[in-house]
Amino acid sequence: MTTVTQMKCACDSCLCVMDVGTAIEKDGQYYCSEACANNHESGAGCGHHGCSCHS
Repeated sequence: MTTVTQMKCACDSCLCVMDVGTAIEKDGQYYCSEACANNHESGAGCGHHGCSCHS
């Protein structure tokens, strides 16, 4: 049996891969940041180096 420890952020435009244990869980999805989890309501990106998401 394999245990998943990392996964891609659920935000479609985000490139981040994060540890499941530190991810932000919202509505059964896992996100790398509050911005992604809240669908970029303020227009801000996730803030991680190399990622330009801001759906």
